[in-house]
Amino acid sequence: MAGKGKSGGSYRSAKSGRYVTKSYGTSHPRTTVKEAPGKSGSTGGSYRSAISGRFVTAKHGKANPKTTLREK
Repeated sequence: MAGKGKSGGSYRSAKSGRYVTKSYGTSHPRTTVKEAPGKSGSTGGSYRSAISGRFVTAKHGKANPKTTLREK
């Protein structure tokens, strides 16, 4: 598993929460999330779906830990 890349965005695994390589992220789209570079990067502990890439409720995030990722 690789660290954050310097370009565009980074990929994170919904299963482990760790950053993964771009090739792993693109080959496992249902369990990885592409994080776009942002300002300070603070999303306040929101949950994001690895399947749709959209933010989801905390209830949904906690109920589906293998397909959602908690943003820091």
